[in-house]
Amino acid sequence: MASFKFLIFLSSLLVISLLSLASGNEAAPTYSYYFCSNTTFTANSTYQSNLDLVLSSLSSKATPVTGFSNASASEVSGLFLCRGDVNTTVCQDCVANAAKEIPRRCPFQIGAIIWYDECLLRYSNESIFATMKDAPVISQPNTRVIPEAEIGRFNELMGRIMNSLATLASNSLTGKKFATGEEEFNSSQALSQTLYSLVQCTPDLTVFDCYKCLRGAIGFLPSYCKGKQGGRVLIPSCNIRYELYPFYNFTAASPAFPPLPPGGSKMSSLTIVAIVIPIAVISVVLLFIAYSFLRRRPRKKHYTLSEENVGDEITTIESLQFDLDIIEAATDKFSDDNKIGEGGFGVVYKGTFFNGQQIAVKRLSGRHGQGATEFKNEVVLIAKLHHRNLVRLLGFCEEGKEKLLVYEYVPNKSLNYFLFDPVNRRQLDWSRRYKIIEGIARGILYLHEDSRIRIIHRDLKVSNILLDDNMNPKISDFGLARIFVADQTQANTRKIVGTYGYMPPEYAMHGRYSVKSDVFSFGVLVLEIISGKKNSRSYQSELAEDLLSYAWKQWRSGTPLELLDPTVRHSCSRNEVVRCIQMGLLCVQEDPANRPTMATIVLMLNSYSAVTLPLPNQPAFLLQSRTMSNKAVDNSSVSLSVNEASFTEIYPR
Repeated sequence: MASFKFLIFLSSLLVISLLSLASGNEAAPTYSYYFCSNTTFTANSTYQSNLDLVLSSLSSKATPVTGFSNASASEVSGLFLCRGDVNTTVCQDCVANAAKEIPRRCPFQIGAIIWYDECLLRYSNESIFATMKDAPVISQPNTRVIPEAEIGRFNELMGRIMNSLATLASNSLTGKKFATGEEEFNSSQALSQTLYSLVQCTPDLTVFDCYKCLRGAIGFLPSYCKGKQGGRVLIPSCNIRYELYPFYNFTAASPAFPPLPPGGSKMSSLTIVAIVIPIAVISVVLLFIAYSFLRRRPRKKHYTLSEENVGDEITTIESLQFDLDIIEAATDKFSDDNKIGEGGFGVVYKGTFFNGQQIAVKRLSGRHGQGATEFKNEVVLIAKLHHRNLVRLLGFCEEGKEKLLVYEYVPNKSLNYFLFDPVNRRQLDWSRRYKIIEGIARGILYLHEDSRIRIIHRDLKVSNILLDDNMNPKISDFGLARIFVADQTQANTRKIVGTYGYMPPEYAMHGRYSVKSDVFSFGVLVLEIISGKKNSRSYQSELAEDLLSYAWKQWRSGTPLELLDPTVRHSCSRNEVVRCIQMGLLCVQEDPANRPTMATIVLMLNSYSAVTLPLPNQPAFLLQSRTMSNKAVDNSSVSLSVNEASFTEIYPR
């Protein structure tokens, strides 16, 4: 009965939405800012004729699907982007207004951009489609301020929301790289207000470029909008905004209604009722039929998840459950011919569903030590995660003694299959290795900062990095992962689990783990990827040097390229290799406080300017040789041509 009442409530909301849609005219576009280039063209020139064609074309292209389009004529390129929640009429009006206004505000300029609350329009003498442009940066802070005592808590909340929205928008499956969020901000003065946030990229950007643009915009908030109750950052390829009042349409995620016909705003109340009531009644009847049908269905649901089912929308274990006979049929009853590997907690099989979908099934074994707690932990964790650099969980099966996890199939096996094989390693040239390092970093950053819950993986290693068709890395095996609450920085355990060689000293010796534990493991991974060697082996038997010791020795000697895998020495960028070695050594420092965060690491990898890293200290677990023992470490002796600018950690944390 309670469920049926909820259906009636949803129907009432539908009626209210339709009535709201049918009443009143849309407001005129709200102008925000414009920017003109410094170079001009001649009046009545060919450029002006082409520009007029582009602006006219854009004015006629505003659509309800993505709210985005581009046009070009000879050397002139243009595009527009409407805010993701506005309807067709508002989008068309805003673009038409912008097309008329931009020549007036930027007369005879070869490039310009104009922003409204509802849209932006941009043109240039260069190709701008599918190209991320991060300048100029325009900030517009609200005039009202947050009480000084609340600024820290407010910034923390805003940063967390913005980071989550950046991930959602860049990975959007709807065609719009757009996301909004609302969350309560409870002040110490017992006042409760809702923080409304919005992020958006132009849909022509790649996932990485969109995410990079949004993260860059978020990074400007501390200096541009510090202590303000609201503000926005406008960049040609993306924009972000937050306020303590609603400034967007809450039905943005729903399909847009068609625009009202001319004169629709003058419809009589009787006509509106005649249209709305039948629609509402039909909706209630259909909802009731659906409700009755679902009640009669068995409670246990078994199906293959689609893209729309994955991520934060999954809320129940039951929605992920498969029948054992379906998994057995897909794997030919766990045939040895389908065995593709053995992980930390069981054998992995390749399978194929009846519809052709390929899967990887981890068959957990009791002798590997993972019980019901770890099993459910991995299911719940991965079901809430959705990132291109994480292996996607499709479902699970738990029947009798069988515990099975069903993942997407990643065809190129694990990284160690390539990295430590003398033949296969030749497929990993330097550009691929650098791409793998970047992907792993982005995946860990998502776990630490950008997912709804903060997750410490605790078992990052080469065999837990899988490679897809394009050799993109995907982090797998979350059986040992742990969830941290928002303000938690570290935790303790008496049960030390993981893989020797990747565990930081504070965890191996004292049971303390934090995000910096994963950073240590990442540093080991980076040095292994660079060298093609395992951390566990000795490189000079008489000195009993492990990989960290060997890397440190080469760094101190000013010969870091000696660490590099010989198969890639003639096809690499020396500067990139040295930066990665330096970054890897920074990650494996003994004191967790001296290790960078994953946000800083991603910035290190993505920064192409002359930004330098701090000099590393002696790494943890360093096996002192006879020649190095009892000698003081002096970083000044490192003779490397590395720039020495300071690094600021990415905001927000």
